[in-house]
Amino acid sequence: MLENPESGTTYEGGCHCGAVRFRITVDRHEAIDCNCSICQKKGFLHLIVPPNRFTLLQGEEMLQTYTFNTESAKHLFCKQCGIHAFYRPRSHPDSFDVNVRCLDGDVGAKFAVTPFDGQNWEDNIQTIR
Repeated sequence: MLENPESGTTYEGGCHCGAVRFRITVDRHEAIDCNCSICQKKGFLHLIVPPNRFTLLQGEEMLQTYTFNTESAKHLFCKQCGIHAFYRPRSHPDSFDVNVRCLDGDVGAKFAVTPFDGQNWEDNIQTIR
């Protein structure tokens, strides 16, 4: 983790087996805890990152895509270990949604976590856009 007040904090992370690795830079340590059917089962803790703040370091060939419902979200996971470290969310299709739990080290406590009622996605999406 590298901290720079002017350019943000840089973290690296990845999947369980290490085949997929990424680097992100964040300005605000704010995460979203969604209760929708897939996020609840995956335990995904959301951190929206613009594309210029996300770098895939390795493992593009190891990523598999899962879609459902509107097929807008591109749920990516490692085809070796099955971990969902990041994906392209329906709410922010031009950004990356990184799982805070997949960042290296014990950094989860640095993030303020806000609940999101994803079970009623259509009624609540404006609160996170």
